[in-house]
Amino acid sequence: MKIKAAVLEKINSPLVVEDVELGDLSSGQVLVKILVSGICGAQLQEIAGNKGNAKYVPHLLGHEGCGIVEKIGEGVTRVEKGDKVVIHWRKGEGMESDFPEYVFRGKTIRSGKSTTFGEYSIVSENRVTPVPQDTPNDFCALLGCGLSTALGAISTEASMRPGERIMIIGLGGLGACLIKAAKFYRAGKIVGLDIYENKKEVVSGLGGDLFINSAKEDIAEKLGRELGVADVDIIVDTSGHAGMISATIPLLADGGRYIMVGQSKPGDSVEIKMANHLFGKDYGKTIKATQGGGFMPTRDIPIYVKAYREGLLDIDNLITHRTKLNDINKAIELMRAGKANRIIIDL
Repeated sequence: MKIKAAVLEKINSPLVVEDVELGDLSSGQVLVKILVSGICGAQLQEIAGNKGNAKYVPHLLGHEGCGIVEKIGEGVTRVEKGDKVVIHWRKGEGMESDFPEYVFRGKTIRSGKSTTFGEYSIVSENRVTPVPQDTPNDFCALLGCGLSTALGAISTEASMRPGERIMIIGLGGLGACLIKAAKFYRAGKIVGLDIYENKKEVVSGLGGDLFINSAKEDIAEKLGRELGVADVDIIVDTSGHAGMISATIPLLADGGRYIMVGQSKPGDSVEIKMANHLFGKDYGKTIKATQGGGFMPTRDIPIYVKAYREGLLDIDNLITHRTKLNDINKAIELMRAGKANRIIIDL
C-alpha cells in the first residue's frame, strides 16, 4: 500500500513529500489512518539532527496526531479496527512493538514507533490511546504532545498550587499550551517571555498577564515595574536556550521550581550564577528536566477528555494555522520565524 508521507531525507534540509510504501504489520503494531497531525517544535530539532537521529535518516516524522485504526497486528488487545485514537510519543499501556518498516525510493527504511506526517502510519500499540468517536480531531492531536506535555509539566512536575506565579519561556506551540495549562490549574500571574514582539498578542489572547521581550527588555526590571514582584514560583523553559536558562534561574522564588522542557543543543552548558541563592531562605529551589511533562497517556488522556467535555479545558486560540501535507515545509518556516502557535496538518 502506497501513501503520501513527509520524509526527513537529509539533516538541515526541507522534508520530502513523496510516495512511501507501507511494510507489513508485525506483532504489537497498529495501522492508523491519520486524520490530523500537529507539528511540534521537537521536529525542528530532529530536522537539525539535535535529537540523536542523524544516523537514522531517511525516516518519517511527527508524533502528535489523531486517527482511525484500520488494522491491528498480532497480540494487540487495547484497540480494534474502527477505534478513534490519539497518537503520542510517550509510552502508554499495550505492547511495545519493533520499529515499523517502510519502503522509500526502493529501499527499506525503519521509522519511529509513532509517526504522523503521512496519510497512514504503522504505530506501536503503546503509542495509541482510544477516545470517544465524537472527541474533536484537533483536540486529540494536541493531546498527543503539546497540550498534554504542558498540563503534565505544570501539574506533575511543577506541582502548581492555585495562585502561584509562573513564567513561561518560549511562546511557540508548547508555550501557548502552557499558558492554557496554567489557567486550567488556576495560576496567579502568568508571564510569557519570547524574542518576537508579536508574541505579546499571544499572551494576552490566551489569558496571560505580562509579556516580556527578552531580547530587548530587562526581565527582572519589568517584573518589578509591571507586577511589583522580584521573582516567580515556577519557571517553565521551552526554548532549550542555555543562555536564557542561566539568566532566568535567579528569578525563582524561595521554594520555586524550574522545569526544563525544551532540550538544549548537544554540547551546550548552563551556568548557575551565584549558586548560593538556590538554597533560598526557608525551602530551597528545584531545577528539573522533564520528558513530556511526565505525561502518562493511558492515565491522563481520559482525564483531559472529561475536562474538555465539561468545559473546564479549552483549546481556543492554540491553533493558529492549518496546512496540507504538500505545504508542510512552509508551515515549518512559519514556526521557525515565530509566527505560529500550533499548526495542524489536515490529512
